[in-house]
Amino acid sequence: MNNEDKKWKVLDREYLIKRPWLTARRDKLELPDGRIMDEYYVLEYPDWVNVIAITKEGEFVMERQYRHGLGVYSTELPCGVIEKGEEPIEAAKRELLEETGYSGGTWSKLMILSPNPGSMSNMAHCFLALGVEKTSEQSLDENEELTVHLMSKNEVKSLLDNGGICQALMVAPLYRYFSSIEQNK
Repeated sequence: MNNEDKKWKVLDREYLIKRPWLTARRDKLELPDGRIMDEYYVLEYPDWVNVIAITKEGEFVMERQYRHGLGVYSTELPCGVIEKGEEPIEAAKRELLEETGYSGGTWSKLMILSPNPGSMSNMAHCFLALGVEKTSEQSLDENEELTVHLMSKNEVKSLLDNGGICQALMVAPLYRYFSSIEQNK
């Protein structure tokens, strides 16, 4: 069976809001069986990157910042938005340097994830950077407030195992790292 033949047909598209960090649209769709769905909502976002950055000494470069959506301080990987025309690897290197002051090392793509294919239009590109070093001070965006924390492998594993990292797009690549890459060392 060819899934391409079963795509939903867009009959109408209306943008409800277009802001720098929020674009929402309402689509009117025709399903493959002919039924009409009058309202289907999609959030459009640019693609994102996140980085598992590990220093030459084997410490994970982690961040802690307030996340208003949940009203919590969150321990996270360095992450950010891919700028228009930017390659994912270049965005990942830029975000790591800007947010943490760390750079260099050996880089590889770890995985690509969809935050929510049912209602969001973007992808998250996850990278692994081994052997990074502190090369500058942070250069944060106007609304960014975060602190950098170097953590041992055991500290990061403990956070994962005990719910201390709640961002799903960071949990998945960390589990991938610990279950496949770390096991193959």
